[in-house]
Amino acid sequence: MKRSMIRAGAIVLTGGLLVTGSAFAAGTAASPGTMKMSATKINGEVYVKASSLTGTLGGAGTYDASSKTYSYTPPADIPTIISKVSPSVVGIIGKPVNGGDQRYALAHGTGVIMKSDGWILTNAHVVKDMTNITVVTADGKQYSGKTSNVDEVSDLALVKINATKLPVAKFAASPLQAKVGETVIAIGTPVSFSLRNTATTGILSGMNRSVSSFYRLLQTDAAINPGNSGGPLVNMKGEVIGINSMKFVDEGIDNMGFSIPIDTVSYVTGQFFKYDYVKRASLGVGLEESYAAIVGLPTDDGLTVTSVKSESAKKLGVQIGDVLYSVAGHQISSIVELNELLKSYLPGQQIEIMMMIDGDLVTRKLTLTTA
Repeated sequence: MKRSMIRAGAIVLTGGLLVTGSAFAAGTAASPGTMKMSATKINGEVYVKASSLTGTLGGAGTYDASSKTYSYTPPADIPTIISKVSPSVVGIIGKPVNGGDQRYALAHGTGVIMKSDGWILTNAHVVKDMTNITVVTADGKQYSGKTSNVDEVSDLALVKINATKLPVAKFAASPLQAKVGETVIAIGTPVSFSLRNTATTGILSGMNRSVSSFYRLLQTDAAINPGNSGGPLVNMKGEVIGINSMKFVDEGIDNMGFSIPIDTVSYVTGQFFKYDYVKRASLGVGLEESYAAIVGLPTDDGLTVTSVKSESAKKLGVQIGDVLYSVAGHQISSIVELNELLKSYLPGQQIEIMMMIDGDLVTRKLTLTTA
């Protein structure tokens, strides 16, 4: 049997017939375990800080000084979260570049309203080959859209529409604070464009995954299929923690979907708005992972140099076959680890590397180049 990764990309309809489908899966929340909160003991009584209570359990609280009472509102339930987030989720439909002259050759995906003046976040693979883009908001309004920024490396893109006062999604803070097993909600446009704002629930199945990706991904048991790409993965605070992108496909494999985490979203969109593209830094060398890293075994093996591209690397004497062990004081065993670390740097900056060069373990300063 052949196992493969597929993008949950723009679903393509040709002559009104479905070629590839999409949807989201359901899951159940894990039972809550013991939680620790900041507290103070006074005269035998334990007092929990209100900020610790809401920070740990979610929800909100207010203190009434006149009555000296504290009112606590528990976290919202799933229907409330869906109702809160859905207005910020849009459907994106257009004509694929390779659709030819066929009148009904269409493709669609999902997007998230990022700014109230018409900035829509989605996947790069949804819109990079799409023309005549139309964005439909949750209230049924239609807008002509234009692809503004595309970064295929991260699989993120921005679409701009001429609109104001749009309901903006709330994005989780970066770095993401999340736990495996917590309930997540997916909202998107499965199978048919008429099924916009379909919502289902699941759990966060794993974090820091690297599967056919440049950066780390979130894993969820929500089934992410074509048409749902670009839609949000939402926590129980109503915050977008990821943008859904791909899934595993094979007989016997169920509910293994992957989302781009908010950390990468913040990094890429920040660069979009500042530079209009991603100024991605590189060590200027080609690298290869060890066998252990490739198959997913725990390992301290470094990365082997397969090519030397930058002048800075050449001046350091880096050669094919040398081994990279650490960058900026961080041990590196996988290319995804390196890519994540380099998010904090720009081309032209210097960075400390530790390598085995010509049989000697050395530490050197390397000038980063453009990826």
